[in-house]
Amino acid sequence: MKFGPVPVERAAGHILAHSVPLPGGRLRKGMTLGAGELAALKAAGWTRITVARLEPGDLHENAAAARLAAALVPDPARAGLRLTEPFTGRVNLIADGPGVARIDAGRVDAVNRAHPMITLATVARWQRMEPGGMVATVKIIAYGVPGDSVNAAAAEAGGAVSLARPVLRDAALIETLVGGARAGPGSDKGWRMMQARLDRLGVGLAARQTVEHRIEPLAAAIAARPEALILVLTGSATSDPGDIAPEALRRAGGSVARFGMPVDPGNLLFLGDLAGRTVIGLPGSARSPALSGVDWVLERVVCGVAPSSGDIAAMGVGGLLKEIPTRPQPRAGRSGG
Repeated sequence: MKFGPVPVERAAGHILAHSVPLPGGRLRKGMTLGAGELAALKAAGWTRITVARLEPGDLHENAAAARLAAALVPDPARAGLRLTEPFTGRVNLIADGPGVARIDAGRVDAVNRAHPMITLATVARWQRMEPGGMVATVKIIAYGVPGDSVNAAAAEAGGAVSLARPVLRDAALIETLVGGARAGPGSDKGWRMMQARLDRLGVGLAARQTVEHRIEPLAAAIAARPEALILVLTGSATSDPGDIAPEALRRAGGSVARFGMPVDPGNLLFLGDLAGRTVIGLPGSARSPALSGVDWVLERVVCGVAPSSGDIAAMGVGGLLKEIPTRPQPRAGRSGG
């Protein structure tokens, strides 16, 4: 593509690089100039105009964006995405329902290395998406780019972006009560916060269940739940892999795959399995609506892309989240430092 000023009489078929004010309005940048536009420019006294001129083998920005977007999402329904019509070199990839963004960072990087004028920007990996949320955007920066570069980007694009949609439909939350505490009015904040989290993904949460904070009753309650996802929220923080909640899961016939995560708030979460069903031991931060490690694990589990122990270990970069105002300040020492 060539870019620069040309005499108005030689600008036919070229792309207007900058918007031009005219007595009756304006010519907008990006338009292809025809006889009518050139006549209006001459009538307004313009003798030279800055244009972009496509060369053989170049693709117009909209054609390039459409080609790359089609390579990214060849089957939109299967990918859980909707593609917008190309406009000013841009195509947006829109979530067609709730879910989490599945991003292949290596492929995204490869697309962006194809040519500086070809760009693909996405949300963070595994970000929860609302219906209609923008998961990614293809933007061709210049008015045209070499077709070979678009083809090279398209060859790397397949599978780079999709939406993992919810696959679980029901969940149960078991809470433990410590030292004779009662499940009275106002004590169900944990249940309400988890219900709100699950509602966003279309998952139903069973009625609140409470048991005494001991291994035996908690193990019996876990074993009896039929739901695909079992959540455990203890009245006293679970502080060790051998503590009451993890041990209760083992007594129920399950296993603990991971205890602890490098995300704060959320350090004390544990992830386990019971006969093929996922069990999540929730930290106290689950009682707050604020973003925590709970969200990062819960959302992926619900969408069928449960994190492995290694995946959780890799969450430390970016895992220092905002402090929850309603809890003590555990990051500050006694001196406040």
